[in-house]
Amino acid sequence: MIDPLVGVWRLVSASSTTSTGERNETPYGPHPVGFLTYGDGRVNAIISYDGRKSLSIGGGTAEEQAEAFKTFLAYAGRYTLDRDKVIHHVEISSIQNYVHRDLVRSVKFEGDQIALLTPPTRINGKLQTVELIWQRLPVGM
Repeated sequence: MIDPLVGVWRLVSASSTTSTGERNETPYGPHPVGFLTYGDGRVNAIISYDGRKSLSIGGGTAEEQAEAFKTFLAYAGRYTLDRDKVIHHVEISSIQNYVHRDLVRSVKFEGDQIALLTPPTRINGKLQTVELIWQRLPVGM
């Protein structure tokens, strides 16, 4: 069977919705950048928030470093596709709490795009889901 996830995907949009229906169309800023790569049973995910600032000379202050950490996410590991769910089995992550955890996402295929939806998760004190829309990149891009 051909795995429909295999390939490289670019982040198109991100949105979040709280349990009370409050929507945020820009949880990572208006123009975040992200890439998601699936192949050989492995996944790599990288998301950079919009508006990240360069660190000052010498590696930046502690505050600059904390902001840089807070606005960038990367992880990798194996994955399993089970009908309408993809499970990322995290082996390495910029957020250590994700290591050795399974990140479960609902997945919906729409042409050359996929929508990944997180289960309800407490973020900034509110229970919410995050939806990420990814566009498949042509081979060689």
